[in-house]
Amino acid sequence: MSAAARRSQGGGDGVFADVPAPNGAAVAASYAHGVPIAARRAGAFFRGVVALAAASALAAACGRSHAPAPVRVFAAASLVQPFEAVADALAAFTNRERPQLSFGGSAQLALQLREGAPACVFASADPANMHKVVAAGLVAGDPMVFARNRLAIVVCAGNPKGVRGLADLARKDLVVLLGAADVPIGAYARQALGKAGVAVAAVGEEASVRGIVSKVQAGEADAGIVYRTDCRIDGVEGVAVAAAHDVVAEYQVAVLKGAQDAAQATAFVALLRSQPGQRILLRHGFELP
Repeated sequence: MSAAARRSQGGGDGVFADVPAPNGAAVAASYAHGVPIAARRAGAFFRGVVALAAASALAAACGRSHAPAPVRVFAAASLVQPFEAVADALAAFTNRERPQLSFGGSAQLALQLREGAPACVFASADPANMHKVVAAGLVAGDPMVFARNRLAIVVCAGNPKGVRGLADLARKDLVVLLGAADVPIGAYARQALGKAGVAVAAVGEEASVRGIVSKVQAGEADAGIVYRTDCRIDGVEGVAVAAAHDVVAEYQVAVLKGAQDAAQATAFVALLRSQPGQRILLRHGFELP
């Protein structure tokens, strides 16, 4: 993948741009309708977000005499870099303990939640695994789309095997990895291969994109299908999937019932879906919903 292709659309801008700051009513209305929130200054933005979150969770906060535990976020493995940045920003501008981030395959995380693992926010790389959590009665409100992604073939830096597209993954001289069929990247990969009419004899199936990327990076595999955002690290590069065969991944996020700090959990989601949060996602190669 070229250097130009690796640069995101928002890479030249700061996280917080000089745009008009809404009043409190505008903040509440824009968040309620899923419209990105603008803010002239980071401080003004976060004061509005936190005020909104506190109002929505006032009952849960009443009676607390001690500082609540940090918000725990379960998120798809492909979200590591942008979520680390969002967590840092939220902690800095709310003067609260930084959210605890737990990353993994969306299917694994959804299973852990259904088995009782404590968390405040769930971000899935596909609607299917979010639906499992919704069906279990664990989500407060409706899940919201906050980002999209596309597929790429991850190969070792320099592309020593000369992979040019999905058809090459059927070559017998390649060691190819796919995601397991029940995880988002595995399902998306199989859809793309089906569109291309390519049959791949994968040597292994991984539980998350991180497993695929790390093995290609280490030279244990020649190629694998991942998200294009996963090809932005040292030691690997991405080969584009033809538009006719590509699949768009849709990311959803939701606050979970029983969150220890519903106000801060709501603030995390609000920041993620705001203009500053969306710029963070753009800088890391994601697309806006």
